[in-house]
Amino acid sequence: MRIAIIGAGMAGLSAADALTAAGHAVTLFDKGRGPGGRMSTRRMALPEGAADGTEVQFDHGAQYFTARDPGFAAAVEGWAQAGVVARWPVAGADAWVGTPGMNAVIRAMAAAHDVHWGTRIDALVADGAGWRLTGAGEAQAFDAVVIAVPAEQVAALASPHLPDLAAAAEATPSAPCWTMMAAFPEGIAIPADTIRDAGAIGWAARNSAKPGRTGPEAWVVQGSPGWSAEHLEEDAPAIADALLAELAVHAASPLPPPLQLTAHRWRYARSGGHGGAAMWDADRRIGACGDWLIGPRIEAAWLSGRALANRIIDAG
Repeated sequence: MRIAIIGAGMAGLSAADALTAAGHAVTLFDKGRGPGGRMSTRRMALPEGAADGTEVQFDHGAQYFTARDPGFAAAVEGWAQAGVVARWPVAGADAWVGTPGMNAVIRAMAAAHDVHWGTRIDALVADGAGWRLTGAGEAQAFDAVVIAVPAEQVAALASPHLPDLAAAAEATPSAPCWTMMAAFPEGIAIPADTIRDAGAIGWAARNSAKPGRTGPEAWVVQGSPGWSAEHLEEDAPAIADALLAELAVHAASPLPPPLQLTAHRWRYARSGGHGGAAMWDADRRIGACGDWLIGPRIEAAWLSGRALANRIIDAG
């Protein structure tokens, strides 16, 4: 079959890997400008004359992932052999990160597929026994459609065709997250490389201490779910200052003025967990996968994509 996958994150690409291996022709569409999604890496220019290079990078989405399912663990070992992931024991004995940034995994997976970046799909239109996608530029016909986006974005696409799928997505909202990124001209006096569940801070990490990273001292600070929700509509500069102040509480001496300071708002950061691995209507050839079905982990997204692909393959 010719299969369209809306969303080229971990779930969509996992499904694409399995479907392609089974002989299907897969095309992926993603509204993002490039590989990453919630595994994004942000790169920012440093002021002229900075001692540690010309740019700094931050993993401002997912910070690490674990691999406990045997199938996912095998995939991770393959990525390790390819040099796109490495262990990060600071976050846990089974913690992994992408190298040189978290988006390296998505970039490597996407390289094997036909991915249309910067392409927002607005609607699905039934076309005989197949589907057309609107918003994809030139009209294309597909035999089947996979929706692999956050739950909040599923309903608009699915509700005209699969109201049960839309209802399941609407019942599984994501928690938001404000993320602050700061680079410093020197190391700051915080001995640990991570901070967890401390006031407004849900997670903070010395990003520059992760394997394969270069550049100056760099920190990522993620607000707790409650704090992020409370301040969701505030301006990014105010959020950056507030989370920088929270980080300063943990330092033994005043923080130096940052070389770079910014904040990013993730409206759909931590997924819910609806139950079940994937949803598929074999008659209409449309389904959904994503971490929102299983739980808020990168591994869950991979497992959901693989589960949906297997259902499509088994249906013939």
